[in-house]
Amino acid sequence: MDRPPHPFRIANFRAYWAARFAMTLAQNALIIVVGWQTYTIARATMSPSAAAAQLGLIGFLQFVPLFLTTPVTGLVADRFDRRWIARITVTLQLICAITLALVTAEGAMTLPVLFGVAILLGIARAFSGPAFSALAPNLVPRDVLPTAIALSSISWQVGTIIGPALGGYAYGHVGPAAPYFLATGLFAVALLYLFLIGPVPRANQVGRAKPLRAIIDGLSYVGQNKLVLGAITLDLFAVFLAGTSALLPIYAADILKVGPTGLAELAAAPAVGAAIIALIFSIRPLKTNVGPKMLVAVLIYGTATVVFGLSTWLPLSLAALAVAGAADMFSVYIRQSLIQLYTPDEMRGRVGAVSQLTISASNELGEAESGFLASALGPVGAVMVGGGGAIVVTILWTFLFPSIRRARTFDPPPTLIDPAPLPQPERVS
Repeated sequence: MDRPPHPFRIANFRAYWAARFAMTLAQNALIIVVGWQTYTIARATMSPSAAAAQLGLIGFLQFVPLFLTTPVTGLVADRFDRRWIARITVTLQLICAITLALVTAEGAMTLPVLFGVAILLGIARAFSGPAFSALAPNLVPRDVLPTAIALSSISWQVGTIIGPALGGYAYGHVGPAAPYFLATGLFAVALLYLFLIGPVPRANQVGRAKPLRAIIDGLSYVGQNKLVLGAITLDLFAVFLAGTSALLPIYAADILKVGPTGLAELAAAPAVGAAIIALIFSIRPLKTNVGPKMLVAVLIYGTATVVFGLSTWLPLSLAALAVAGAADMFSVYIRQSLIQLYTPDEMRGRVGAVSQLTISASNELGEAESGFLASALGPVGAVMVGGGGAIVVTILWTFLFPSIRRARTFDPPPTLIDPAPLPQPERVS
């Protein structure tokens, strides 16, 4: 029997990987500067606590469009060509980037402009997330999907490492508009690679269902599959509580006093740890005791967050963030593999939309929670409460969702395997 090919031997997957990498670089180069500009513009006329609330508002404005459109975005990803959804959403992000570049170059940047672009970015990400996540399993055979997920995570994590650094250094050493022009070019590269992805096999059973019925079916599947529901909601509450990204500008400016260059280092630190874990899994995929290991990883994530909150020394802060990123990647790898492999292809878009909603709730809405909590308790208090909350949630989920701690492998029960397997994707370039 032939061994399955490595995902990088599949031309469509290579193009997908490169597109996601370029897009992630662009997003992170852009968003780190959006946060910095929001805080510095607000600090010119506001107190630190009021400026922190503006950072929270940026996260909230990105979350609202995703929350409102989630049922539709999942159905769109299951009914229409996922490649074209990705292409259109990347184009919208490109337009946002060039708009920010031109407004900044003219010296006309204001908080309303930043808030308006945040809403458009939220809309683009609402539709791109389910399409990107559901597209990956169509590009590779099922038996190499965990490896493909690890490689896809590497593109995202390495982009998260390099993107903030590119944005921070370009802002500090070239000019305020430079990161946005850079992001524009990277989005263009991502769009080019997306057009290189050829036709892919996929199920289209949802096409015969009425839209409302199809949406309800997707939500019902998540609610009935306790392992998928537990994995999704664990990430929702843990990262919602313990996320620190929205508070990094405050730590860089007022606690560690390291400026925009230090902010880029702080933003990149979690991704350094995450990329190391993703690289390990791409070489040696995890196969045993996946559920218990995911729970332990989330506990470590919460603990590392507490250490970061207490630190006033940059090297310790960077180390704590790197450990948190590594633990988060460990959890993400397991969670995404379980969700993808436990979900039939014709429902992956809708399940992916629900997963994205919880991820965005934990990220963007978590940023809002962090900003608002920091305005009330101070940044250190907000991080401490969040890290401790993540630990408590993980302990609770261990008992509320026993299917997680009982999950030993990524292999789903026979009843969950697609009854009519899709045609195999192309095996070699």
